[in-house]
Amino acid sequence: MNIKRAKQEIKDSIRAYLMKDAYGTYVMPEIRQRPILLIGPPGVGKTQIMEQISWECQIGLVAYTITHHTRQSAVGLPFIEQKEFGGKKYRATEYTMSEIVASVYDKIRSTGLPEGILFIDEINCVSETLAPAMLQFLQGKSFGNHPIPQGWIIVAAGNPPEYNKSVREFDIVTLDRIRRIDVEPDFDVWKEYALQVGIHPAICSYLSVRQQNFCRIETTVDGKLFATPRGWEDLSQLMEVYGRLGLTIDREIVAEYIQFPKIARDFASYLELYRKYQEDYRVEDILAGRTAAGAYEKLERAAFDERISVTGLLIAALNEQFRNVCQKEEQMELQLKKLREVQKSGAFEDGQEEQTAACLKGTARGINEYSEMLEKFRAEWERKQENGLLSRRELLLCREVSEALEKKLLILKTEDFRDAKDMWRRLQEMFAAESDQYEELSAEAGKKLEYAFDFMEAAFAGSQEMVLFVTELNTGFYSVRFLQEYGCERYYRYNKELLFSEEEREIGKLLERES
Repeated sequence: MNIKRAKQEIKDSIRAYLMKDAYGTYVMPEIRQRPILLIGPPGVGKTQIMEQISWECQIGLVAYTITHHTRQSAVGLPFIEQKEFGGKKYRATEYTMSEIVASVYDKIRSTGLPEGILFIDEINCVSETLAPAMLQFLQGKSFGNHPIPQGWIIVAAGNPPEYNKSVREFDIVTLDRIRRIDVEPDFDVWKEYALQVGIHPAICSYLSVRQQNFCRIETTVDGKLFATPRGWEDLSQLMEVYGRLGLTIDREIVAEYIQFPKIARDFASYLELYRKYQEDYRVEDILAGRTAAGAYEKLERAAFDERISVTGLLIAALNEQFRNVCQKEEQMELQLKKLREVQKSGAFEDGQEEQTAACLKGTARGINEYSEMLEKFRAEWERKQENGLLSRRELLLCREVSEALEKKLLILKTEDFRDAKDMWRRLQEMFAAESDQYEELSAEAGKKLEYAFDFMEAAFAGSQEMVLFVTELNTGFYSVRFLQEYGCERYYRYNKELLFSEEEREIGKLLERES
């Protein structure tokens, strides 16, 4: 299955394993809560989904790469303890607590979360001395004499033998006690994720045309050659930062991440063309309704790769606009939630007819309640950040909202108000001004979408490039959210035609099979 389905399977398993009855007892006995084993090629996202599941389920996560550990760190160190058996005293060997089990208890203490995931990576590549401990761990959910705490789900991951010479096969006794999920690379699933997290548009555009290079691992006489989803994502991060610094990504740098020489050369060449297309077609001008002279004639003579790349440039620029709108909307919603918390406290309900001293007392209370709300909010997300319970996107949102609320607090402290209600009206005014900015941002994004359709209709009317353009709008995380709110007549028309064409093709296939 693909990594998206595997992630959902694990989330569903967590819900099932952690379900409790009316007496607070886990419905599924611990012995039936089978550990989950993910097997798949390197770089496909097995480790990354663990962090995402932790954020989304708001449970703890302790992750270990077991190849970095010895038997002593996993099982514990031996020490001599005096015991009494049958009325006689003997010296017996005991073990200190496993470092891994101790980390689980540390995580429970630091986060206050009694439930979580214990993730062990590269579990089928352990040393010979550690292998028995790993089998015991999977079969008995313990390291040495120390069991994993109740409420902690065991997930492990490993690579198939063809990708790693150190792989050890599990015996049937162990395999019969685990849930094995085989994960395969899936470009469509990865692209959905890539558009959400902002993978560099040049990479998305290149892989859309050459999907066979998305995840490719080969063994040759010169050694192993590979291009993995992790390599593309890490390269994307570097490209983004290099772009901000005004630095150029060349073929040698690409080869450091994409260690498949033929693919690295091909992408580096594509990247040079991609930069050229950016300069030639000036997408910013297209989205402002100012298409460069000769652009349509140039595209009419252009090769397929160039036409697809220009379409990709348009989509990337639109997605940036949609992302800004959606992030502003999230910020406004969270701000409104925090402001309503202060309002519900009654801090802004003093009447205007009260004496001056009482009014001043009311405004002071309003500022105090607001300050306490802000401090509590900041402490909450900082604690979540420290415990690894916030994604980068959520962390950025919390920081932006904290900054916006801080600015409002500064205004409340520096301006004069007749009473608490007057102070609340000022807060409403400030929020309304930001709401107007959001509406302007949304309207601007909608206008750019209309100009994009103008360009696509003039350049690619009725062609597969238009189909690709509409399909990308249908699958983009931020474009879908934006289009749910913004009415674009041409989008709905082309989308309807696209769906009709797909249904027509499916019917044709069925008729061919039956004839």
